[in-house]
Amino acid sequence: TGGGADQVAPPIAGIADKHKLSPRPFIVVNKSGGAGAEGFLHVKGKKGDAHTIIITLSNLFTTPLHTGVPFSWRDLTPVARLALDEFVLWVNAETPYKTAKEYIAAVKEKNGTMKMGGTGSAQEDQIITILLEQALGVKFTYVPFRGGGEVCVNLVGSHVDSTVNNPAECVS
Repeated sequence: TGGGADQVAPPIAGIADKHKLSPRPFIVVNKSGGAGAEGFLHVKGKKGDAHTIIITLSNLFTTPLHTGVPFSWRDLTPVARLALDEFVLWVNAETPYKTAKEYIAAVKEKNGTMKMGGTGSAQEDQIITILLEQALGVKFTYVPFRGGGEVCVNLVGSHVDSTVNNPAECVS
């Protein structure tokens, strides 16, 4: 709940209805849990049902690899790419950091004590965090949450120092 797919599904449903893009209405059902695994398994179980679709992110690839859930991206048929929601490095607006360079300098100085919030182990934001650590020679303490919305709430509440998260998840 509050993640990238959850943020874009209702507007897509509204646009499809407004412009009569489908003979049937789009009804958004949030199947949160397991870094997308609940939704993937639900749609996989609807094989042959032409009236069930899923909106997903790169966790389509990472969740099965990490969790071992009996699902593969090959179990679905891609229909269209409707949006691209890139990841952004976010810090709380109350911090003194106004650029990535300033924040990374503070992370280097504090040597592993800065907390990077994310949506779960081996998800795309943790992978990005690891890549940042390797490329910049820094160390974060990675703190996993249940979804992107929860990550942003914890960033605003200063429970974590940063996140690499989708704009749709954090902009509000």
